[in-house]
Amino acid sequence: VQLQAYGGGLVQAGGSLRLSCAASSGRTFSSYAMGWFRLAPGKERQFVAAINWSGGSTYYADSVEGRFTISRDNAKNTVYLQMNSLKPEDTAVYYCAADNYGVITDKEASIESEYDYWGQGTLVTVSS
Repeated sequence: VQLQAYGGGLVQAGGSLRLSCAASSGRTFSSYAMGWFRLAPGKERQFVAAINWSGGSTYYADSVEGRFTISRDNAKNTVYLQMNSLKPEDTAVYYCAADNYGVITDKEASIESEYDYWGQGTLVTVSS
């Protein structure tokens, strides 16, 4: 599957952005679990959020819980990350990823090696 993330940009602290990740694949998009990760300058890539094939299960990093919402539209082959109450520490390149298994557990969701495909990333900059 090929993943194209977009929607990043510059926003002031307290603002909102919605990232999108469009998938193109010979397989049905709903067969994949999807995740978002981010890479901030000088830091390792970290887990942000994940969602199972149906959207019925979602998982979040503690740092974004209550501020970010992951969702998906299987008819549009797209996964979203709605980011509210943004903070300067949310500044990073955000990557979407796809897991060949549609079901992902809480423990698996945050592990990079669980994901089989990665998009190219979109930059989010939050100014103070």
